[in-house]
Amino acid sequence: MPAINGTVTRYTLTPRGDVDGLILTDGTEVHFPPHLSTQLVYAVRPSDAVTVRGLKALSVPLVAAVSITNDRSGQTVTDNGPGFGPGPKGPREAGQPMTVQGRVQMALHGPRGDVNGVLIEDGTILRLPPPEAERFVALLAPGQAVTAQGDAITTPMGRVLDVQSIGPSPTQLSFIQRPPGKKGPRP
Repeated sequence: MPAINGTVTRYTLTPRGDVDGLILTDGTEVHFPPHLSTQLVYAVRPSDAVTVRGLKALSVPLVAAVSITNDRSGQTVTDNGPGFGPGPKGPREAGQPMTVQGRVQMALHGPRGDVNGVLIEDGTILRLPPPEAERFVALLAPGQAVTAQGDAITTPMGRVLDVQSIGPSPTQLSFIQRPPGKKGPRP
């Protein structure tokens, strides 16, 4: 697998608060399975230099990582496939209803390269289903002002909002449609 070197700026989070990757200083997203979240956090921290091995997307700065090595400590976390990690956490942590506002810093992608959220300037990650991200593509462009409401989870690794409504201002919000069979963030 090709190696990509960089320095970690921050973790990315799933809507339930698990770490599912990294953002490097050059803006490259590194996607990693959330079931290895704990191992990744212990091995790699923001400001660490890393070597990532994985598949690089052609159209966006994204790597689907197979392994991530902390260059200083030599610790490596490897994705050996499903069933080779601690597994998913217990029940989903309950989020707190929250409204956030800010400017979009960068779009975030799923492992297949589809947009599934954004990072806003205060460091909050907004997550929404890829079809809804497509519907709001103009609003999710870097530099755009955005307001979002949903359930937020704050962890030592960052804050993530599972978006329920989004718009350019608090008075212009649109509801997010969930795929059939998918429940919203509240139990």
